[in-house]
Formats: sequence, C-alpha cells, structure tokens
Amino acid sequence: MTSTASPARPVADLFAADGRLKAVPRRPARREALLAHLAETLFETGRDYREPEVNEALVGVHADYPALRRYLVEGGFLARTKDGSAYRRQQRPDSSPDTVPAVA
Repeated sequence: MTSTASPARPVADLFAADGRLKAVPRRPARREALLAHLAETLFETGRDYREPEVNEALVGVHADYPALRRYLVEGGFLARTKDGSAYRRQQRPDSSPDTVPAVA
C-alpha cells in the first residue's frame, strides 16, 4: 500500500546552485533536517572547534551564521562548553547513528 503523504523534500532543495543556503526554513521539521545535514557535513565527530572555526564553516553557507550556530546548539547538534570557548558535534539522543537526513 502506498502512502498518500508527499515524500519529504530533500535538504538539497534549500541550497542555491553556488552551495549557499537560500533561507533558513521556518518550519521546524525542515529546519531540523537542515541542521542535521549541516552538522553532518561541516563538523567532524570527536573534534573540538573554537567559535571562530564554527563561524567560518557556517558563514560559507549563510550570512546569518550566528543564528545557524544558535540553532545547532539549541537543537542538540553541537554542544558548547559553559564558557563558550569550544563546540563539539554530538549525537542527538532522539536519533539513531544510522539516521541520515533527506538529501539529494
């Protein structure tokens, strides 16, 4: 039996041809898929990043890199030390290590 729901749009639809993000999605599910994709593609597991490194990675994707950084931390994709000096990619407790966001 086939589902009547439309398939999830791939995260790649959010990016322009030059690889930059067109806009940060307002819908929580789309934003969540984007954040999972950014965490997976921009940050290595088990490595600490200084804030300037995080900013550099995110500014290459979108001009509003502070918002992306905040969304990544608030969404549980990046952990930040209490003093804000280091960030680390983390596995979200509600996701499986085998889960991959929709990407084209």
